[in-house]
Amino acid sequence: MEKKTKIHAEDGKQDLVITREFELPLEYLFKAYVEPEIVEQWMGTKVLKLENQKHGSWQFETTDPKGNKHGFNGVIHEFVPNQKITRTFEMENTPFPVQLEFLEFEKLTDDTSKLTMQIVYRSVADRDQMLKLPFAQGINMAHNRLQEIVKNLI
Repeated sequence: MEKKTKIHAEDGKQDLVITREFELPLEYLFKAYVEPEIVEQWMGTKVLKLENQKHGSWQFETTDPKGNKHGFNGVIHEFVPNQKITRTFEMENTPFPVQLEFLEFEKLTDDTSKLTMQIVYRSVADRDQMLKLPFAQGINMAHNRLQEIVKNLI
């Protein structure tokens, strides 16, 4: 049975922790975050830039059903293959400030792995505002697509 993405947000804190166990080997889960063609498939976005290295940057763009383009970008601060990525995340042209993301990839068995993401917001209010959006449903749907798409690559 497929495990769902879980979001833990403690009251009064400016971060949240997202965890998901995948029925994928660790290397494949990591590839889903660093190979542009795979990222585009499961995120439903266009990868304009993805420099997977310390001090690298990334830039994605998505188009909504009305044809409006929305940009996302950031800087990669730490990159350890199959282990972790530390990066900033900014949604362009929104009131949300830049957030800091710590992604940790963990091997559970030869065929399963776990992703833990800690996201730190500038304030508790910013985090709480993000949680009012369909954020939880969106990330769960994206992770379901990641599982399905990457499973077919094995």
